[in-house]
Amino acid sequence: KQDLILATITLKYTPSNSISIANKGMVIGVGAGQQNRVDCIKLAGNKSRVYHLRSHPKSLKLLELFKPGVKRQDKVNATIKYVNGDFSNTEYMDWLNLFSTKPEMLTEEEKMSYLNDIDDNSLSSDAFFPFRDNIDTASKYGVKYLIQPGGSIQDENVNNACNEYGMSMIITGKRMFLH
Repeated sequence: KQDLILATITLKYTPSNSISIANKGMVIGVGAGQQNRVDCIKLAGNKSRVYHLRSHPKSLKLLELFKPGVKRQDKVNATIKYVNGDFSNTEYMDWLNLFSTKPEMLTEEEKMSYLNDIDDNSLSSDAFFPFRDNIDTASKYGVKYLIQPGGSIQDENVNNACNEYGMSMIITGKRMFLH
């Protein structure tokens, strides 16, 4: 309940067409201002994946490998770069210079295996889900709990999709934005 409340309060401070994902008392992903809700879910979901992967054992191991004197924010940025794995050659060489020992890279298989165990994210939407594809997409990001205003002619299909994925959904009856 608390994560759903937190995610919903967060939406008050975002542009319309927004999704917020919370986990264990923290907002871990926000997707806002997109033309469709699925893209908002993907933005918030990808941010939530980065958050979770920062706790992967290999990511935590990085903290032991930094050279002395590397600043906190540089460590955070290096860990996010490591999790994303999207280095240019120059970025990779600069990144390696932060460490006393070359870190073992995190593979896509290791990422997906770790993320497959995440199934307790809470998602809030500032407007109704117009189609079940929103739920199909949310399921890929470990979402188990949803809150949304409802009111779509597709509400029954959206609810059925939640049931198929074992998700719990609350319908508030009131949208969060005005336009």
